[in-house]
Amino acid sequence: MGAERKWLFSLFLAAFISFLMFLSFISGFSSSYNNAFSSQKPSDSVLRGPGHPPAFAYYIFGGRGDAERIFRLLLAVYHPRNRYLLHISADGGDDERSRLAALVKSVPAVRAFENVDVFGKPDPNTYMGSTNIAAVLRAAAVLLKVGGGWDWFLTLSAMDYPLVTQDGMLILSSFMFGTGVLLVYFPGVVCGLVRIPVFILAQLWSQRIEPIVVDPGFYLARRTQIFHATEKRPMPEAFKVFTGSPWVVLSRSFLEFCIFGWDNLPRTILMYVNNLILSQEVYFHSVICNSPEFKNTTVNADLRYFVWDDPPKMEPHFLNASDYDEMAKSGAAFARQFGKDHPVLDMIDKKILLRGRNRATPGAWCKGRQSWLVDPCSQWGNVNVVKPGPQVKIFEESINKLISDRNSELDTCT
Repeated sequence: MGAERKWLFSLFLAAFISFLMFLSFISGFSSSYNNAFSSQKPSDSVLRGPGHPPAFAYYIFGGRGDAERIFRLLLAVYHPRNRYLLHISADGGDDERSRLAALVKSVPAVRAFENVDVFGKPDPNTYMGSTNIAAVLRAAAVLLKVGGGWDWFLTLSAMDYPLVTQDGMLILSSFMFGTGVLLVYFPGVVCGLVRIPVFILAQLWSQRIEPIVVDPGFYLARRTQIFHATEKRPMPEAFKVFTGSPWVVLSRSFLEFCIFGWDNLPRTILMYVNNLILSQEVYFHSVICNSPEFKNTTVNADLRYFVWDDPPKMEPHFLNASDYDEMAKSGAAFARQFGKDHPVLDMIDKKILLRGRNRATPGAWCKGRQSWLVDPCSQWGNVNVVKPGPQVKIFEESINKLISDRNSELDTCT
């Protein structure tokens, strides 16, 4: 009798799993069927320009072992209006890049809107080296080429995570970025934006700007670290050096200025920062503040929540569940850094993003039935309509304060 019950239970379990797979197939097929027989491609339904929400171009990057983390972050910040470029650096393998590409293609909306790309040929990423800024500029160039219609470029690493839905970001970005460029700085280390005692400023320049370093990532296949030359160089006279946070949000017009280079300034500064420590904390800041066209179009914030050790280390410490309440109240758009699949990410998914496992963050564009069996974002409606999420009020208050502070100090590049 016991053997017969086990057999019946196994049969029931197999039938139940088959039923779930059938429902999943029907859901995906329904979405694909509707798109296949529509007279209009889904991407054609994305409306741009005045009267419609803006769009972000996300560059999301990581290293070896980060494929699943990058995919989870993509789902957390996904919206059909945006454009995404995913990059696993050269220390990762081709099999990992292929796995990431397969995960991306498993999302019905991504297949339909065709707005996510994965770098097949990776760039090196040397810690503290200038290969980082080279990779960011390449990503910007690719996004300018393949992704028409986006307005703002935003960088995220695999250790970042959003604290606001994409609908909320799109709602507020219309006035949030109305000045032309949002450039983010690292409070307390920003030379030219905050008044720093002369002896501290001299020490900062001596440690960060004057040393000459070489990034072996440009010419060695294996991963290695930067090495220092024996001599230092004086501060430049042709332009003024500015420094700040590596996490930036930049306008399309400014990136076109950097990439297409109708003025020689972006190339000149790029050549200079090639031999700097942490050049990604200098390049965009110096270009913007030395350009008459873009000077003083900055906002002094990086929209991120950090918790630093005392004294501060090179990176903020890893966030956990005890940090959740402060994160949620911070008004930041993103937080870092998080461990892989840490439970605090599940808390953010559940309480802020309202996102199910292996599903995109739902927004007004998601029209599928909400259930544990069906992904609401496997079917969609008007992607030009957005609605506030749980954190949008706190985020709005934070942005209003940033704009107010900026308006009180018109000269942000002195």
